[in-house]
Amino acid sequence: MKKIVFAGGCFWGVQGYFKQIHGVLKTLVGYANGRGQDPNYEEVCQGSTGFAEAVAISYDEGEISLEDLVRHLFRVIDPTSLNRQGNDRGVQYRSGIYYTSKEDKDLILPVVEELAKKYSKPLALEVKPLENFYPAEDDHQDYLDKHPGGYCHVDLSLAQKPLEDAEEIKKRIGPMAYKVLRENGTEPPFSHPYYKKQGPGIFVDKLSGKVLFLSKDQYEAGCGWPSFTKPASPEAVNYQRDTSHGMVRKEVRSSSSKGHLGHVFTDGPQEAGGLRYCINGAALDFIPFDEMEEKGYGAYMDKVKELGKDS
Repeated sequence: MKKIVFAGGCFWGVQGYFKQIHGVLKTLVGYANGRGQDPNYEEVCQGSTGFAEAVAISYDEGEISLEDLVRHLFRVIDPTSLNRQGNDRGVQYRSGIYYTSKEDKDLILPVVEELAKKYSKPLALEVKPLENFYPAEDDHQDYLDKHPGGYCHVDLSLAQKPLEDAEEIKKRIGPMAYKVLRENGTEPPFSHPYYKKQGPGIFVDKLSGKVLFLSKDQYEAGCGWPSFTKPASPEAVNYQRDTSHGMVRKEVRSSSSKGHLGHVFTDGPQEAGGLRYCINGAALDFIPFDEMEEKGYGAYMDKVKELGKDS
C-alpha cells in the first residue's frame, strides 16, 4: 500500500471523488504543508496558517498507478487556477500534489508535464514534498456521505467513467499500440525498430510510463520482436495463461496499465536464466540514458550506468 496527498479545493468533494476510484483503499481529509501544529478547520479557513485542505490517499499500486491518480486529480480541478477551485477562494484551496519519496516525484513530474500541454495558461498547481499532514475533524471525514446535499465543486459522477475513451487513447499512443495493449494484438515481426538491440536506457509502458525492461536485459533473438531475458523488476509485469490460436502460452501483461505486452518462452539464453520475453515494440517507449533524468527516470540511472556505453 502506498500513499499520496492531493489538494484540489474543498476536501469534501476531492475525497468523495477519490474514494470511488478502483484501487484506492482509504482516504483521509486533513491539512497539509502549513505552519504550526494540529490546526483546526476555523484556523485553516482564516488563511493565516498556510495549510491546504487536502486528502491523503492510500492505494494499491497493483490496481492503480500513481500516474493515473494524478490524471484523476487533473480531471476534477482547474490546475491553472491560483488559490481557487469552484466557488472557494484562499490559499487553503490551492491545488497541489505532495509526495513522500523521490521515486514518487520521478513518476509525478512527467505526467504533470504531459498534462500541462493541454492548457493555454501555466499551471498553478504545486508539486512538493509532503512536509506535514494533520487529519481534519471527524465531521469533515466522509462529509458528503453524512451530508448528501452538501456543497461539492467536483462532478462525482466522473469517477465512474474511464479516464480516456478508446479514441482518445488511440490518438495518444497510436492505433498499433492500442491494438496491442488494449486488444491483445500482435505487431508483424521485424516491423518495429526495437527488435534490434538499443543503446543504454530503459523501456517503459507506452500507456502508463512505468519502467518495464532495462536495455542490459535486451538481446536480439532473431524472432522479429524485441526480446529480453527478464523484466526490470518482478512487480513490473504479471502473467496469464493464454490458450488462444490453439496454443498454450504464458502471456505477459503490464502491472501498471494492465495492457498486453507479449509472451514469455523458455528458449532464451541459458546463461541469463533461459527465458525469452517476446514483447511487442508498439507497447513500449525507449528512453535513452541521456534523457532519463530529464524525463523523470533518474532513479533508474545507476542500474543503466552499470552497462557503460557499450550496451
